[in-house]
Amino acid sequence: MGAIYLVRHGQASFGAADYDQLSELGVRQSRLLGQWLAQTGQDMPLLVTGSHRRHLQSSAACLEALPLATTQQEREVLQDPGFDEFDHQQVLLRLMPQFSDRAVLSAYLAQQEHPVRAFQQIFAKAVARWVGGEHDADYSEPWPQFKARCNAAMARLLEHVGKGQSAWVFTSGGPVSVICQQLLAIPDRQIFDLNWALVNTGVTKLLCRPGHLSLSYLNSFAHLESACDPTLVSYR
Repeated sequence: MGAIYLVRHGQASFGAADYDQLSELGVRQSRLLGQWLAQTGQDMPLLVTGSHRRHLQSSAACLEALPLATTQQEREVLQDPGFDEFDHQQVLLRLMPQFSDRAVLSAYLAQQEHPVRAFQQIFAKAVARWVGGEHDADYSEPWPQFKARCNAAMARLLEHVGKGQSAWVFTSGGPVSVICQQLLAIPDRQIFDLNWALVNTGVTKLLCRPGHLSLSYLNSFAHLESACDPTLVSYR
């Protein structure tokens, strides 16, 4: 039986001009994942990433924490943009076009008692609009198209994974949620309840047998909890 491990990237640079860049915390989270892999005797014979920098940086920081003997082993590395995240900026701006001016967004958040919570509430509404299906023409990648892309990437990976082989995929919360949605039959209107709960560098394990894919565990972050530092756990 083979296994596919879906890893949500480490914390990116929320609020910065360039979001697609790991924060210092994101690098540390990724290294802790690598240390956990070493401690549990696991390796990555097949490593897959999306094309975002945060995916590549997370996988690189994770590999850096593995023992030298492990990193020198032959490893197949693939990149598949099918595991990329949706365009979160476009999704937000279709609901709140005034936020295309970062100064307007910053001023709005500065007025809020809980800025992160306030942004999350707005973004949740923006995502609900995207998922709802009534405004598909407004988006370069409507929700059904995004789901199809993520599931197609998983289908390609399943064809590539050999019998009994394990693969590690560094991706984003959206693709992880979509793949789990298909396995667990989660309705569209509830899928982002799962997405919001995914931890940076959280690991979701899938078991694959010929013609069958099942969920073993979801959103495990034991590698962060074992450090006994609650500040390591982040969701954005």
